Amino acid sequence: MCASLHVLSACIAFLLVGCITLTSAVIDPATGYERERVVCPVKSLVYGPGLNSNFNVPARYFYIQARDFEFENFTYTPGPQAFHVSVRPSGRQRGRIQVQLLDRHDGSFIVRYKLYQSYPGLIITVMSGDKHVADSPYQLEGPVYAESCFCPEENTSDWLTEMMCPDSLPDQIQQDFEPFPTVDLDRLAREAVDRFGEHHSLCHYTIVNNVIYRRTFGQHVGFKMFSDAFLTSLTRKVVLPDLEFFVNLGDWPLEKRTTSQSPLPILSWCGSDTTRDIVLPTYDLTESTLETMGRVTLDMMSIQANTGPVWEEKIKLAFWRGRDSRKERLELVKLSRRNPELIDAALTNFFFFKPNDELYGPKVKHVSFFDFFKYKYQINIDGTVAAYRLPYLLAGDSAVFKHNSTYYEHFYKELKPWEHYIPYEQDLSDLKEKIQWAIDNDDKAKQIAENGSHFARNSLLSNNIFCYYYKVLTEYAARQTRSPIIYDDMEEVSQPDGSQNCLCSRNAQSHEEL
Repeated sequence: MCASLHVLSACIAFLLVGCITLTSAVIDPATGYERERVVCPVKSLVYGPGLNSNFNVPARYFYIQARDFEFENFTYTPGPQAFHVSVRPSGRQRGRIQVQLLDRHDGSFIVRYKLYQSYPGLIITVMSGDKHVADSPYQLEGPVYAESCFCPEENTSDWLTEMMCPDSLPDQIQQDFEPFPTVDLDRLAREAVDRFGEHHSLCHYTIVNNVIYRRTFGQHVGFKMFSDAFLTSLTRKVVLPDLEFFVNLGDWPLEKRTTSQSPLPILSWCGSDTTRDIVLPTYDLTESTLETMGRVTLDMMSIQANTGPVWEEKIKLAFWRGRDSRKERLELVKLSRRNPELIDAALTNFFFFKPNDELYGPKVKHVSFFDFFKYKYQINIDGTVAAYRLPYLLAGDSAVFKHNSTYYEHFYKELKPWEHYIPYEQDLSDLKEKIQWAIDNDDKAKQIAENGSHFARNSLLSNNIFCYYYKVLTEYAARQTRSPIIYDDMEEVSQPDGSQNCLCSRNAQSHEEL
């Protein structure tokens, strides 16, 4: 109710602009009067690449920023009832489209939607109560392609623009290709198998006319499903140059810097200071990209809606759970047992080392990753190689403590210690001291958490992963010394069923899915 003349006039203003009154109240700093905080549909914002029909990722996304009638952003959630979103095909009432509204609890929302069919166009409606938000409804002129649709863009510059790819090569790609001014494909095909084919797992790919062929070497080649899946998805979206390359299917990078011969350009999911492998985004990150709103629950966007309580209400402890895949992890658990007021760390499984309850305590049950963010500080510590959970830890809103390590993922070069994370020594000798620093410098630790979150939420999303893959593969192709070969024992990596039977304006043979 309007309890004063000032608030009454404000209420009238709200009605005039169609704002929705919520149940919260704030003190207006300009007047000192209490006023109700309302979401104003016409002054709230709707923006992001998912409003562009040519932005093609497995789950498209855009954002809503709640604002009040004074154009002030909400910095806390106005509640899930504040907005309603629908996505439907143009000219139709229904479609095979999954829509999800994720509340980031900071006044903003992520809307993501997944198409199970291609359409001539889409209409996206964003409502607050019975009022359209911002410029809703949004008309996406088609065609709009489903993830399964094989309709690669031949104009690669257009695709790069639509996907918001950077103009320049990332520093990591530049560094990775420095030892390889040219790629001798004959030598690569011969020596990669001789040196790594018996004791490691490799996938030899050739892409010709945007069709993928491969053969595998080694005993444990099941992880080819990750590289297969991402390459087929990428070639459905954009035409790749003809190229021939090897992907390392194991965790450890292969090509030692100390090798006596010229190094071989092996593509790996992880790099290290002692190797020369060309680094791709990890299989974990690529799978979460492809399976967003599918079989995975943990991805770079679901994290943002499950970051636990606000900073001030988080448990003031450094948290870690995981298996015993590195000696330092055992030392972390021992450190936690000696300093329970600073660290809550425990092992969920023993595989590499012998269990010892006296030293490490009993193994504990798995904790939902989303529950990690009940804690103010997150410990990222290497496993067999780099801990692939770092992107997800950064995307939350806790401060991340990162292990100083010889291993790295494709994005580590862009991270800065004390800006995006708090570093600690590989032997954990200063971890206790660093945690105490964070406790004593709460505002600085909070800022580091926010910086890390901002980086992950802007640099590790699905389009960033597609861009990075494309940049690596095209840079590689430009250095080849001969045309790629489709070897007799290679098999074609098939696109999913129905991928050709979709609406594709670039292919006269295609037709709209029914």
